[in-house]
Amino acid sequence: MACCLASCCASATCGLCSSVASGITRKSARIAYCGLFGASLVVSWILRETGAPLLEKLPWINTSDSYTKEWYQQQAVLRVSFGNFLFFAIYALIMIGVKDQNDRRDSWHHGGWGLKMIAWFLLVVLMFFVPNVIVSIYGTLSKFGAGAFLLVQVVLLLDATHNWNDSWVEKDEKKWYIALLVISIVCYIATYAFSGILFIWFNPSGQDCGLNVFFIVVPMILAFVFAIIALHPAVNGSLLPASVISVYCAYVCYTGLSSEPHDYVCNGLNKSKAVNASTLILGMLTTVLSVLYSALRAGSSTTFLSPPSSPRSGVKDSLLEDPEDGKKKSGEAEARPVSYSYSFFHIIFALASMYAAMLLSGWTDSSESATLIDVGWTSVWVKICTGWVTAGLYIWTLIAPLILPDREFY
Repeated sequence: MACCLASCCASATCGLCSSVASGITRKSARIAYCGLFGASLVVSWILRETGAPLLEKLPWINTSDSYTKEWYQQQAVLRVSFGNFLFFAIYALIMIGVKDQNDRRDSWHHGGWGLKMIAWFLLVVLMFFVPNVIVSIYGTLSKFGAGAFLLVQVVLLLDATHNWNDSWVEKDEKKWYIALLVISIVCYIATYAFSGILFIWFNPSGQDCGLNVFFIVVPMILAFVFAIIALHPAVNGSLLPASVISVYCAYVCYTGLSSEPHDYVCNGLNKSKAVNASTLILGMLTTVLSVLYSALRAGSSTTFLSPPSSPRSGVKDSLLEDPEDGKKKSGEAEARPVSYSYSFFHIIFALASMYAAMLLSGWTDSSESATLIDVGWTSVWVKICTGWVTAGLYIWTLIAPLILPDREFY
């Protein structure tokens, strides 16, 4: 029955996607991949909420009387995620070494959407026949894959903030310098104001919440350190990236603290069902948007891997238009190099599938209630450590040219 439910959900989504498959062109192929990933999140969500009673009836899944409802919900999420992961991982392997548009695999990346939908559908359904031990191993590996995805987000954030600052500085006009200063000041004020609110929410009076205080104080100290290092004459940095990273670290601290267990006395947030539903929706939306940005930018960014023949010119691509589409229209006969790594593009989605599974399954921590999303100490430490890693990487981008003067940093 659970397989039938999975088939119905996946079939409905697949049928909708197939109806527009013929209209997907090179201009919209990357957006279509994002749509497919979003569809997998919807299927995971539906099965998480409705699939547990049905999974209990499958003898190859229900192999023990000790399994709880939360365990079956995790199984539904992990199995859909596993199928999604395999789809993108297989594509990543197939696309290794694609350097120019004359490669036959270039058309595989941009076309054949009817077959892609069928393949994705079959992989998702087949995962519900996989033994529990395989799914358990995937769940463990997903924690590392999710961490890698978060690391990609951090590197992209650092790259984006530096590019933002450089683009305004290059204009060399007074109004842009004033804008940089104003935004930087606003970001710093927001950082410390938000940190003050976190003290109210996560350090209730009369409670010993030393760990939460530590979590909140560290980003505040780091924000000050960022400014000192960035403005040091030897570094010759800028305040804008420092302020943006400060706001991000404060936000990551909040997300980590808000993931503390429901019954933890130092968690002052109201864990009502309304809050949980909004948290899930916000989390899924944030994930889709971050994957969209990562997949569209990571492969073409000089920060990440790019094809050997790809020009590293730093030209920005439109989210909806494939840069190679215009090249083919030029009518030139010679092979045109691809402008981003197809393989890395699909790796981003594979890692994002793991991250989404962790988000929907509470990082496979069955100690929390099934009504809570992304709650548990595992989630707390992952997010808090993400903030610290972000701080460390940003400081490294500032001091690396001083430590390694003979190397060129882009």
